[in-house]
Formats: sequence, C-alpha cells, structure tokens
Amino acid sequence: MPRIRQADVDEVKARTNIADIVGERVALKSAGVGSLKGLCPFHDEKSPSFHVRQQVGYYHCFGCGESGDVYSFLREIDHVSFTEAVERLAGRIGYTLHYEDGGAAPETSGRSRLYAANTAAAEFFRAQLLSPDAEAGRRFLGERGFDAGAAAHFGVGFAPRGWDGMLKALTAQGFTREELSTAGLVSTGQRGVYDRFRGRLVWPIRDVSGQTIGFGARKLFDDDQGPKYLNTPETPIYKKAQVLYGLDLAKRDIARGDPRRVVVVEGYTDVMACHLAGLTTAVATCGTAFGTEHIKVLRRVMGDDNASGEVVFTFDGDEAGQKAALRAFTEDDRFNAQTFVAVAPDGLDPCDLRLQRGDAAVRGLMDAKVPMFEFAMDRKLAGFDLSTVEGRVGALRGAAPIVAEIRDRLLRPGYERVLARRLGMDPTEVHNEVERSSRGGGSPAPAHREQPVPIDPATGAPGVAPVTLASLPRSPDVAVERDALMGALQYGHQVDQALLNRALSTPFRTPGLDAVREAVAAAPDRTRAGWVTDAVNSVREPYRSLGGELLMTPFPARDEERAVATVADLARRLILRQLEHEKQEMLGAVQRVPADSDGGRALRMRLRDIDAERQRFAES
Repeated sequence: MPRIRQADVDEVKARTNIADIVGERVALKSAGVGSLKGLCPFHDEKSPSFHVRQQVGYYHCFGCGESGDVYSFLREIDHVSFTEAVERLAGRIGYTLHYEDGGAAPETSGRSRLYAANTAAAEFFRAQLLSPDAEAGRRFLGERGFDAGAAAHFGVGFAPRGWDGMLKALTAQGFTREELSTAGLVSTGQRGVYDRFRGRLVWPIRDVSGQTIGFGARKLFDDDQGPKYLNTPETPIYKKAQVLYGLDLAKRDIARGDPRRVVVVEGYTDVMACHLAGLTTAVATCGTAFGTEHIKVLRRVMGDDNASGEVVFTFDGDEAGQKAALRAFTEDDRFNAQTFVAVAPDGLDPCDLRLQRGDAAVRGLMDAKVPMFEFAMDRKLAGFDLSTVEGRVGALRGAAPIVAEIRDRLLRPGYERVLARRLGMDPTEVHNEVERSSRGGGSPAPAHREQPVPIDPATGAPGVAPVTLASLPRSPDVAVERDALMGALQYGHQVDQALLNRALSTPFRTPGLDAVREAVAAAPDRTRAGWVTDAVNSVREPYRSLGGELLMTPFPARDEERAVATVADLARRLILRQLEHEKQEMLGAVQRVPADSDGGRALRMRLRDIDAERQRFAES
C-alpha cells in the first residue's frame, strides 16, 4: 500500500479535534482546564477515568492505561490500520492526501473498502425506492404513517426483486465480488453470486459515527421464502451484538437530555415512529436480544456515571415481549441509570400506537413507564395464586431475590413495602425474607480492573510493572518535578522555550520523571502539532504510561493564562534548584583547591556567576 506523506499525516491531525472524534462514541464532560472526561471505551467501568485533552490531541485512561492520539483511538476502537485511520479523518475534513510515490491514491485498504461498499449500496437502495418496482415498499411505509420525508431521513431504500441488480451496479463502480461478499451484500449459490437482499424494504444500519455498516431488510412479497426480516451477517465491520439501530441519530439528544434518557424499542419502524413523535432518543437492537455489549455502548454515549439517567425499555405486551423485558432485567445492574419498562395500551408497539392514537400517545409512554424492578416483581407474582397462603409464601420467596437486587438502600425499603401490600403480608416478614435473599447471594460486585503486568515478548516472562503517578514517592522535590513536567507537556508550546530548555537540561532526581524529562527535552519543535504525542510515545518503558498520566492529569490552575504562568514559575524553580546544587558542589571544591591557583580562581568566578544567575531567576 502506498505510504501517506508525513506532512499530510501531520496536517490532518492538526485539523482534527480529537474531542469531536471521541465524542461520537463517548459522552464527554469538563474535567478542568483544557480537559474532558468520560467512561472509557476500552474497558467497562462505573466512574469515568478516561480523559481527553483536545489542545494537545491526546487521550489517556487512568483505569486501564490506554492512551494515544486521534489515529491510535480510531485504530483501537474501529480496528483499522494506520493508513485507514488517516484516510478516514482526511475524508471528514475534505483533505486530499498525497502518497510518497507521487499524487493522490484511492482508498484500497480492506475495511475502508467495506465501508465504501455499504455506503454505495445504501445510495443504490435509496434510489431504487423511487422506481416503479418499489410500489409495494412505498405502500408499506405509507400504511405505517411514514412519508417520503421520513424515508429520506432514515435512509430507507428498496432492494429490487431481480437476481443481481445491486451486484451489477456496484461492480460497475469498481467493487470486486470478494469485497461485496465480505461486506455481506451478496451471497453465493449454485447459480453463482447474487444479491443478498432482493424484493425487500431496506434500512441502513449505521455505527455511532454515522457510517453505514450493514442493512436490515423487511419481506414485502408473498413469494419470498425468506424470513420476515433479514439482516447483514457478521462481517469485519458489522457486529450485531454491538450495534444499535438509530443511535447515530439519537446520540446527540441522549447526551444533551435532562435527564439523559435512552428509549429501547424492538424494531426499525418503532425507532422511526418514536423519533417522528418526538422521542428522539429511541434505538433498537438489530436482529438480536439486548445484551451486555449494547449496555456498554449506551453507557458511554450517555455518560452513565450516576443514577440521574434513565433507560426505558418498550416491549410488546405479548409473551415474547414480556420475556424480552425480563432478559433486560438480568442486565439491569450494569447501568448506573435507573431502568424502566413502558408497555403501551393493548400491547401495541410504538409504530402501531402512533398509527392508531397519534404522536402524543407515543410520547405518553414515558408517563406510563414503571421501574424495572416493579415490572419484574409483578411478573414474578403473576405466576402464583395469591388467594392461598401457599401461593403468597411461594410468591414472597420468588420475589424477594428481585427486591434484594436493588442497590439503592433508600429504594429497597419502599419496594419491600410495595411487595408486602401486593401479598397482604406483614412488612417485617417480607423484610426478613429479602435480607435472607440478600445474604444468600446476588450479583457479585464487578472486579476492580488492575493494571496488567506486561509480558516480555522475547521470553514470555512477566516484565516490570508500569510506573504510575500513584507509585511515585511523596516529597517536595518529586512534587516540583511532577508538576513541572505536567505543565511542560500540557502548555510547553506557550512557555518561553529558552527557559523551558534550561529547566529540562539537568537530570531529575526521580527515575520515572527523569525518563519523561528526557523525552520532553529531546522534542525538536514544541510548537508543532502533535509534538507531545511523539514525546510521550518516545518515553522508555516502564515509564511511558507515567508520561501519559502527566499529560492527561488536570493541571492545577484556574485558567489557561494562570497555567502558563505557573509552568514558567516551576521552570524557574527547577533552574534555581540546579544552581543551588551546583553552588554547593562549587563550595565543596573550593575547599579542596588552593585559593591562589588557576582552578581556585575559576571556581570563585563560577560561584559569582551562579549567584548572579540565581538573583536574576529569583527576581524574574
């Protein structure tokens, strides 16, 4: 593959705000001067430890140690190559890349081609929805209350009934059959390669950044022997357990909501109905049950670090819908947000509810929601005959573990009283049974994620654990070195370079901090975009993670102006410390050299120079 010119790599990075890229997947909030934080996308956590500094284009997680620039973020989160990451960001800003063999080059890398193929297929399907053959598809949408504007907003299209209409269209655009097969757009049978989606209404499935990664297709014709809904199979870019339909449209309103609310529905038309009715935070799974990976995605988008958010599940009133709600309940404790269930009157789904009773009825679902614990408890009670003593005792034993799962110690007594009223039993008996259930088990607390011990790739033996800020000694000297490096990494481009170079010219007394100092001091141009990333990446192990922490830890200053002034003051303190150390060495040497010798005179002259320098830096 052609190598992208380094100047273009640097320019794309300089023009890209890393907070915009990370913010498409993680809800970020202010964490001090120039710093943002959110839930880490690389490991599951309850409290945010993932920090982004957009000024220097760097991220670091204090929980798992992941760190890097905007290119490494895309490479890790989307599993793309470095070249693909640069090409994707260049495409976002409309920048033409040049390659070392001369001129611009087309995207030819694997995953980029899969994204491009899906995008081209989505455009093909959208165009086909206007064709005469798509009358059945347009009628289906119209009967469900969706006009042309709604279809366009959600990108709905139509797959022609023919054998290979899309295949021919996309191969004419330069896509190979192998690429289309890998993207899940075509299948292979006894008659050769053919379109996977034929004679169906098609919804594009997009990732959280808005890129089309697959499709969901609904059967329209009676002679179609396939399932009612047919989805893209698993591909290198489409993992159904990690995808939520509509999240690309809902994420902004989810992050801005007060409270932050996600509405989980069951199908594509339900998402459309909710959004058109005003519930613009609705999402749906894509041909699979709602599970752990979906929760991780939602928590990051929500910024789910406290109990102020809401996740509302809407399910059909039939038995399958009830079971789906209970499956969701088993994952409830993975959210910090409060979880609810909303079942529409007569068991209607949101699409049918909108059709029969209008937009207001869909919005009214939020008023009819009940806490997930209450829903699960009522479902459990429904399986017992509460008119008998035996039935009430069995119901208590069945429902008590559900109440015992409630983490909020203020909520649990209230639900104990609710359960006691439903059963007509003494609240003390209910409380005692809940306590027994609580002591008898329950979901274990999630294990603390520790820093992994590195493995030596040559021997396979455990290596040296990375040095972190928390592991540094506590002393005034360490504090000055730590804060000076923190400031140099975060604001070094705004400080007088001669002053900073002088401060970093002498080894530090703390080994880990000295390793970071070497990397910062060696940076050739601190005004160049991306210099700090290169500096941190050049820190020798096991101190590289320490460099990332120093870069990402919020600098103790009220604003940027004060931060720059403080960094300059810390640099002067380091220089004064160096001069004081040198003076003490000179004074010792003077005692060992004859005063009237050339060496003695040179030492005394140097002592005068040191005192003059000390005075100058002390007064500046």
